[in-house]
Amino acid sequence: MKESSALDCTVINISTNKYGIEGSSIAIQKVLNLVAKVSPTQVTVLVLGETGTGKELVARALHERSDRAGRPFIKVNCAALPANLIESELFGHERGSFTGAYDKRVGKFEAANRGTLFLDEIGEMPLDLQVKLLRAIQEKEIERIGGRSVIKTDVRLIAATNRDLELEVQAGRFRSDLFFRLNVFPIVVPPLRERRDDILQLANHFIAKFSGNKKPALSRRAGKQLEAYEWPGNVRELEHLIERTLVLNEGTVINEIMLPGRCLLKADPSAPLAGVKTIAEVEREHILSVLRISGGKISGPGGAAVKLNIPSTTLYSKMKKLKIKKGYYDDGPLIEQA
Repeated sequence: MKESSALDCTVINISTNKYGIEGSSIAIQKVLNLVAKVSPTQVTVLVLGETGTGKELVARALHERSDRAGRPFIKVNCAALPANLIESELFGHERGSFTGAYDKRVGKFEAANRGTLFLDEIGEMPLDLQVKLLRAIQEKEIERIGGRSVIKTDVRLIAATNRDLELEVQAGRFRSDLFFRLNVFPIVVPPLRERRDDILQLANHFIAKFSGNKKPALSRRAGKQLEAYEWPGNVRELEHLIERTLVLNEGTVINEIMLPGRCLLKADPSAPLAGVKTIAEVEREHILSVLRISGGKISGPGGAAVKLNIPSTTLYSKMKKLKIKKGYYDDGPLIEQA
């Protein structure tokens, strides 16, 4: 029990002080326990999880807690690079090795030497390059494109994906031998809907991050809205929502969270419907709030249309449909009476 308590204490230190992994739920603590156990080793780690769950934060925590901390942490997003550039990005090339190769280039394997190489979105890597990656992992050596010499490498490899690689293997889109080589120590990062106890802690973390010295408080109503939502975009969606809310919010309290174009509360068949707002009502209130912030200005810099990220013609159309009266945004009624 003492050993477990010591490990728990270490994990809490990870989550609150250094690596940006916020949360105290059982689900995220399981992840942090795995990070604490595997980070001192040289084992290859495969981080799995939906988009926006924080897989890169886990990879960075693994690096910072290892004996490679202070040495390079090199990230390669396999989905962001054209297929014809991934090989050069990973392994480098010699001058004149192909059209446009005017200078020698050091690849990411070399750049990460004695450090950590993080291959994000590994499921997007083309099949032909998977063979070369497997060789680099197994042999701990690479060859630059156009090169004649073998270059020894010393890297800790961490890969991440939002795909089910076992299904990708069955479909013939991912090599089974590479999958088994990467899947030595899998860590699954749970979606935010499976760690609801962390939502308010995360929300307050992002409020502090984006609000500077003027940190508004989160009302109980707003907190319940956040906890009820399903979060398909996970922690990243929450972060962006809080940032947007702070731009629109006035005062020292966030009284309500509004997600444009979407009903924030999840459906609950057993819940009474009394007091539940329609989507049109939520949209109208949001537009009114933005109009007040813009001082009634609709188009142009600082106008409500810009803040809402929609054309001014669309905003005028919505105002007409929702019976929002033009003018008198500060003093007069904003909604026409029937």
